[in-house]
Amino acid sequence: MRNIKLTITLLLITMLSSNFAFAQDWAQLNKYKAENAKLKVPAPGEKRVVFMGNSITEGWSNHHPAFFEGKPYLNRGIGGQTTPQMLVRFRQDVIDLKPEVVVILAGINDIAGNTGPSTLEMIMDNIVSMTELAKANNIKVVLSSVLPALDFKWNPGQEPAPKVVALNEMIKGYAAEKNLVYLDYFSAMADAQQGLKQEYTYDGVHPNEAGYKVMAPLAEAAIAKALARKAKK
Repeated sequence: MRNIKLTITLLLITMLSSNFAFAQDWAQLNKYKAENAKLKVPAPGEKRVVFMGNSITEGWSNHHPAFFEGKPYLNRGIGGQTTPQMLVRFRQDVIDLKPEVVVILAGINDIAGNTGPSTLEMIMDNIVSMTELAKANNIKVVLSSVLPALDFKWNPGQEPAPKVVALNEMIKGYAAEKNLVYLDYFSAMADAQQGLKQEYTYDGVHPNEAGYKVMAPLAEAAIAKALARKAKK
């Protein structure tokens, strides 16, 4: 009986400690802190690109690492993150790294409700704020479409498909208005039901290697287009 009580006590302490740690670093600023500190300023002529996002961005380095090899590309995706969390860490994980381009892929976890209810307008406001921060620091912006999804295994019943379509229209319209590059992953990866094509995913939300191989040339083309485009206030 004493051992059971001790086990339960230790479990509760562990859970409380984990929750406290998360509350103290809600945006997960510590994840890339040490890695960022080791980075040198870009070399002359280096066109550094930061990929800012959630697990879809983070998973790219695991499922298709060749995309990043030998290129001045930095992956700053964090699984599960929503746009307000990305906005909090945007200065540390993007601006301070002095890239030429930032590729922002965000919004699906907001739709899933990972950090609470969120309207499409709230999501868009955070994307706009990240864009404005980048432009104020002479960083060119690529705004990515949200990838298609029919449901979330971790939070079912959210009916994300039409919300993704609507959010992508908002992102696309804003990109056109502000002379930004819009990176359309959605059109290449959606099935007839506006979900992620089965051959490109392992869970209906996250790309597999085949999915990232579809995304890679689209991202490369968007980066090249952004580098060639003159900034517009």
